[in-house]
Amino acid sequence: MPALYVMIPAALLLVGVAIYIFFWAVDSGQYDDLDGPAHSVLFDDQDPNHLAGVEEANSPEQPPKDPPHA
Repeated sequence: MPALYVMIPAALLLVGVAIYIFFWAVDSGQYDDLDGPAHSVLFDDQDPNHLAGVEEANSPEQPPKDPPHA
């Protein structure tokens, strides 16, 4: 029985800390974009074609270049 006098407050403290961490994560935006990181794994940042596409999308209007031939 004396163990309950220690275990119950410890459990309540643990639940309180877990709730605090959950609300901190929600307020700091941890759950804002759930799909972005999952899709970013599919793209290789070191791929030169991918970087060229990003640069082309960010650059002002230019005439299209000829596609590379295999």
